[in-house]
Amino acid sequence: MSFDGYKTTIEEGDTVILYLTINQVYSVRAEAKTTSKKGVEVDNVFQTPYGALKCAELIGKSYGSKISLSKGWGYVMQPTPELWTLTLPHRTQIIYTPDISMILLQLEIKPGSIVVESGTGSGSLSHALIRSVKPTGHLYTFDFHENRVKLADIEFSQHGLSDYVTVAQRDVCDCGFGAELQNRADSVFLDLPHPWQAIPHTLDVIKESGGRICSFSPCIEQVQKSCGVLSKLGFQEIQTMEVLQTSYAVQTKRLPVLDLDFLQSEKDGSESKGKEREVVKCLTAVPPANMPGHTGYLTFATLPPVWARNLQISLNQQESSGELL
Repeated sequence: MSFDGYKTTIEEGDTVILYLTINQVYSVRAEAKTTSKKGVEVDNVFQTPYGALKCAELIGKSYGSKISLSKGWGYVMQPTPELWTLTLPHRTQIIYTPDISMILLQLEIKPGSIVVESGTGSGSLSHALIRSVKPTGHLYTFDFHENRVKLADIEFSQHGLSDYVTVAQRDVCDCGFGAELQNRADSVFLDLPHPWQAIPHTLDVIKESGGRICSFSPCIEQVQKSCGVLSKLGFQEIQTMEVLQTSYAVQTKRLPVLDLDFLQSEKDGSESKGKEREVVKCLTAVPPANMPGHTGYLTFATLPPVWARNLQISLNQQESSGELL
């Protein structure tokens, strides 16, 4: 239950982040026993490149402490949505932290927000949404795949987040989001193969005071269709962006100073041939050799309040009938 707030000591059943190197980060359960693939209860031993870890030995240790492995050591860390994104079991393609941060910003999610998500998948974005809406908000997340829904529900329960999330199996493209969410959502997120089929149903769940919507799509053709439907249904401020994270290496480099004194005299510069060249140290930012690849497009839009939508409909009708002339 270590996702629901910070604590100092690891308790039985906690999900713990095992940090070995910057590229070797794992999530483990602090439990003495686990169930094997054959359904047999066995000792919970996690194998790493630096030796085996008996997970029962984590119970009672402090978060952030150094632990010994048979061939090295590691650190046990408090789980966060960012670390969970790096270590979670992949049931689908997931959304990573650069896109997640932009989604949280553009959807204006804050404590107390009611958020509807369709496309639970592996739960990467879901954990970040839950952290943002706690303690008085709620996340309603849907997926059409029954097994993914069950596994996500188990994970939310293990992480102590069940009070902040409701997960259900539903094909929102055909059935919508349900009558119980009528005009309750502050924002909606869609990660679907055909988001334009679900967008009309978002009109029923977004609050009458208006709200925000985001659609994540890997292909530009999906974006084109979604933007067309959003515009037709009266959404405003429609924009699509792509988030690419670039990491620069900060290095101190030695650069030679070019001696141009010979330009100020008639000397040929031969007297400076044996002199040691002056060198200065400069702090530089070196771009990466390879740029990050494409992940997906984020399309955002705003649904105006009901009164503004009704006014726009009235103006459009008057304009079509010629009454405004």
